[in-house]
Amino acid sequence: MTDKKDVLRPALWTPRPVDETIAVYADWADNYEAEVTSRGYRTPDRLAAALTGLVQPRTPILDFGCGTGIGGAALIRAGFRTIDGTDITKEMLDKARARGIYRKTWHSSPSNMGFAAGDYAVIIAAGVISLGAAPADALRPLVDKLPENGLLAFSFNDPTIADQSYIDALDAVCDAALAKVVLREHGPHLDDVGMGSDIIILRRL
Repeated sequence: MTDKKDVLRPALWTPRPVDETIAVYADWADNYEAEVTSRGYRTPDRLAAALTGLVQPRTPILDFGCGTGIGGAALIRAGFRTIDGTDITKEMLDKARARGIYRKTWHSSPSNMGFAAGDYAVIIAAGVISLGAAPADALRPLVDKLPENGLLAFSFNDPTIADQSYIDALDAVCDAALAKVVLREHGPHLDDVGMGSDIIILRRL
């Protein structure tokens, strides 16, 4: 029997151009959810649980970089009921749309997120702003989309934490008094490879 660790994509947590990132996830769409779930993917549920004490159940939430809908499903399990989703990979988004848990979905791009500043008071981006997915400079535009007191819930896995550019991006939005950290907590990310992640919630100032 093949050990799941043997088939983990070893180049997943490495920098790459956006077109290559889209290609990786397009190719992975059919097997992505089964694969990461079987490995013990904990971050989406940890983020959703962290929001329960800060957000009312029917508050509209944008699942940014929703992939196949794992994050949206975690929000549903946590009791949230109004969830929209967007992703830059059409094949992943098609899987998310088919779940029937999103109020609406749309295909976005790095240059056009597809929503206006202030449209969502809560944005979740589970595993999105991370090494091998969205670059560190994707953080500031998401913060800029929030209204005053809006929340951005996201995660940095261990390889991302080790990349100084992501830490610098987080420090930059806080040092500029654009947002403040209201929660940052390290915990499990992928059980079967022993990887952790920080779940982070920013409040827009």
